[in-house]
Amino acid sequence: PLHSSGWGFRRISTICFSHMHADHVAGLPGILHAITHSGRTDPVTIYGPEGTADVVMALRTIAPNLPYRVDVVELSGGNQFELPAGVIGTVIQADHQMTCLAYRFDVPRSPQFLADRAAEDGLEVDHWKDLQRGLDVAVGSQMFRASDYLGPKRRGVSVGVVTDTRPLPRFSDFFAGVDLLVCEGTYGDSDDLPKAIERKHMTFSEAAGIARSAGAEALWLTHFSLSVEDPDAFRHLAAAIYPNVVIGYNGLETTIAFPDELEDQS
Repeated sequence: PLHSSGWGFRRISTICFSHMHADHVAGLPGILHAITHSGRTDPVTIYGPEGTADVVMALRTIAPNLPYRVDVVELSGGNQFELPAGVIGTVIQADHQMTCLAYRFDVPRSPQFLADRAAEDGLEVDHWKDLQRGLDVAVGSQMFRASDYLGPKRRGVSVGVVTDTRPLPRFSDFFAGVDLLVCEGTYGDSDDLPKAIERKHMTFSEAAGIARSAGAEALWLTHFSLSVEDPDAFRHLAAAIYPNVVIGYNGLETTIAFPDELEDQS
């Protein structure tokens, strides 16, 4: 997945690899050149499992001269890292023929600021920003507690991405409540389960089972085997387990907004 703070290659600041098979990393030089032609000069960070730095170095032999710095961060299961725009990334180990990571991206949402209460208490607007950030404010001899001016905790938004793996029990907790789960569905036909087991991949039905157990809001299937000529022909197998499923295609996009409802703090 590419994390972008806006449209176009100029905005790409982060690239995340699940593992080092060619179908996941071989396109890197082309992406780096596209970013170059967009005029970007700010650094780009590449995240991936152990071995990512060596692979990036090798691939950059055909993309050696770039107008921006390329940083590489290698991750292992359980690591958490910060991305632009307040996004928090977390990874756990998947189950493939080589080291593979599953990603979760969360955008936390701060509690609602109770501006009316702050105004009633005579707090000047200059102090509101600190209170919104959870910082207590001292005005003369009086202390104003930030917790008195913040509403209940609010749910943020989240996206899960997992490819090249067998289903694992820990995926249910890891992807719990994500707004969107982008998941491999290498084999559409459930009769191909023995092949999926042998090659460490999933069927549509297995991917749908992860979305259901995690309570995901939506599921996008991707990473189809070349033998699956028409993924739509097998969509019903996933939909029977998890109805809100979309068959992925090039250019598929969506907008995920913060929900209006407040979470129960309990």
